[in-house]
Amino acid sequence: MDLYKKRFADLTADELYRILQARCAVFVVEQKCAYQDLDGIDRQALHVWLADEGQILAYLRIFAAPDLADAVQIGRVLTTVRGKGLGAKILQASIAAIPDFFTDVQTIRLEAQCDATGFYTREGFAVQGEPFDEDGIPHVLMARPLVLP
Repeated sequence: MDLYKKRFADLTADELYRILQARCAVFVVEQKCAYQDLDGIDRQALHVWLADEGQILAYLRIFAAPDLADAVQIGRVLTTVRGKGLGAKILQASIAAIPDFFTDVQTIRLEAQCDATGFYTREGFAVQGEPFDEDGIPHVLMARPLVLP
């Protein structure tokens, strides 16, 4: 299993295709959620994934938080193989990579599906505010410091 960290401009066409394929398989097909995946954020994001023999096993993207100068946001977190700890592995590897790709980051935030808050809490994230609907799925804003105390 290999870990990849690439900015959009550095992705090959095949890598981008496999990323979009995995996101569609999980969010559109598996979760039955029709939404606009190609939202323009991919071009400014760092894409991080775990793959084995070309198959994406876990993926997420990191981008500058739109309204906070010292924060990044994590999104599109997925695993295609469950029960192997890959979600924690990709999240931890991504957090460790943030200082290499972004400057002056103090805070990491994400919009978690409400049923995944326990997973993110174990990784140091705390709920910030009330649940909200995102494409028909309950979500909540979560945040943590880049470096945990």
